[in-house]
Amino acid sequence: MSVRIVRLGSPRKTGEGLRIGTVRRPPRGVPKNEFASRDYYDAWFPNLAPSLETMKAAHAARTIAQWNAFGRRYRKEMAAPEAAHAIGLLAALSHGTHFSVGCYCEDEARCHRSILRELLAAAGADIAD
Repeated sequence: MSVRIVRLGSPRKTGEGLRIGTVRRPPRGVPKNEFASRDYYDAWFPNLAPSLETMKAAHAARTIAQWNAFGRRYRKEMAAPEAAHAIGLLAALSHGTHFSVGCYCEDEARCHRSILRELLAAAGADIAD
């Protein structure tokens, strides 16, 4: 059992399980009833998405220092009790079922999901390659 970190909208892998969108907004121009069939997500969980202001900082980051500042802000948001409990829950679930979490960004290294991967691992999640 494990959690996969994925790009939403990418083809699903065998055994991936439920796909959870950890994004601030649903995909634009896609009818709600097609989110799952178009490989976006089965369940929307914006609780683990960066806040609007933090997301803007990520999109504006052009230097490593700016990206690192985004990372600090996002980690601080994820340390809040509600987010920390959600991360702990997902980490625990990863030991009993397959599921995935993700975002739309093309490059995981420049996406909050890279930090979410680290946070899930630190919480003891079983993370698939």
